[in-house]
Amino acid sequence: MRQAGHKPSDVPRSVPVRLAGFFINMIADTPDSIQAYRMLALKGALKLESLGMRRSHGQSALGIVNGLGIKARTAKKALPLFEAKLRQEGILR
Repeated sequence: MRQAGHKPSDVPRSVPVRLAGFFINMIADTPDSIQAYRMLALKGALKLESLGMRRSHGQSALGIVNGLGIKARTAKKALPLFEAKLRQEGILR
């Protein structure tokens, strides 16, 4: 519900992202930054799958990562490979 006096243009477009233990604001307004945000969200989903959690619907994070070219049988084995790929692409440090 909108508060009185706020216009849609007053709403910030940044999304808080936790990276290396700190929350940062990330503005995803270009195709490259949207793809980077999607990869970071996929990394988080893969980490949760490696701990035993599952997605409620749709394809698993492991299946999506395997579709990106990383071949691993378990989420635990795929996570470091996917993180290495993100570092190579400059998304992670």
